[in-house]
Amino acid sequence: MDENDREGYDRAIGLMRDCATEDGFLASPTERSNYRRIWARDGAILTLAALRADDDELIATARRTLEVLAQHQGPHGEIPSNVDPGTGRISYGGTTGRVDAGLWFAIACAEYWRASGDGAFLDALLPALEKVRFLLGAWEFNNRGLLYVPVTGDWADEYLQSGYVLYDQLLYLQAQRGFAALHAEVHGSRDHALLEKISRLRHLIRANYWFDEDETNAADAYHDVLYRKGQEAAPHCANRYWMPSFSPSGYSYRFDAFANVLASLLDVADAARRQRVDTYIAEELLHDDLPLLPAFHPVIDPVHEDWEDLQLMFSYTFKNNPYEFHNGGLWPMLTGFYVADLARREQTDQARKLLQAVHRGNALTIDDEPWSFPEYVHGRKLTAGGTRHQGWSAAAAVIGHHALKGRNLFGIDDDER
Repeated sequence: MDENDREGYDRAIGLMRDCATEDGFLASPTERSNYRRIWARDGAILTLAALRADDDELIATARRTLEVLAQHQGPHGEIPSNVDPGTGRISYGGTTGRVDAGLWFAIACAEYWRASGDGAFLDALLPALEKVRFLLGAWEFNNRGLLYVPVTGDWADEYLQSGYVLYDQLLYLQAQRGFAALHAEVHGSRDHALLEKISRLRHLIRANYWFDEDETNAADAYHDVLYRKGQEAAPHCANRYWMPSFSPSGYSYRFDAFANVLASLLDVADAARRQRVDTYIAEELLHDDLPLLPAFHPVIDPVHEDWEDLQLMFSYTFKNNPYEFHNGGLWPMLTGFYVADLARREQTDQARKLLQAVHRGNALTIDDEPWSFPEYVHGRKLTAGGTRHQGWSAAAAVIGHHALKGRNLFGIDDDER
């Protein structure tokens, strides 16, 4: 590890410690909006980083994070989007709930148990996990295997995406893998119905979110007419990357970085599709001066028909100006996941290059303060944006560092069942 990488890693661990409280991981220690709270999504990603770092203090904080979220579970199984233990305020989402809060919670619980072997933790949280599993099944609505996600229903909570969102289906797949592993541990046997459900979900994702130029998979389509019309309208992205979502009104076609990276990390993508996505990212997305992944691409500009609707999507203030936030902003956190994927596939040189970009992004200045660990980086100006001292930006550096040392991000996979 060179000096710059060492500084980036050490500062990332330092920020993770700053995010650690007796109640769990804060999204950020910064006093801004609701960032200084225990968040399910951020806490899960910080948990993954803590487990890879093998840091006892941070792992203990991870455990407490999951316990606090479980203690504030809603009556139907809802995991809070965020909790403020100081005031007792609990949020399950804004205008709609956050589907991915429960998904990340389930994934993090299974990963914590897999890494720690903590039987007491599993015994205590199993009732909460069972409620999450039941609620997720109800959110399939039509009992056909895919979750239906409302607008603002996941991490892209101020962006135009809804319906059968790929990012959430991939998290659902990993959550179910975790449920299967926990069932085998508790009962000493496999849940064959759940294993069949996992296999079916993986098949649905492969069949419905990737369009080949000359091949039609309509026999496996979730909705035959919708699939065919979606494929006909997608010559510009067919066989290049995974489609981000579809709904009764049709498919969406913008590149979703989180979904495309997770499709590879979670072994949904085969080698050919991984190569196609890698090529698209390298040719279309990565900025030569600071190669970080945008959340979505291409950018929605005021001239686009989606602009008017996008302007309505905000909680406190509008954040999605062109090249900012989800609308083309560059994210160290997302890039850390891609580093983990590349390293796992032994694309070491590219993984190192992007990890260095994560460190450089984290080192950017806000208000004359270096190492601001920004939420995102402006997609053109390459300046730090959003809230500073983001715990998951630090987690990205830790995840990427340990991935290059051979530690896979997820400990539970199909073999674990």
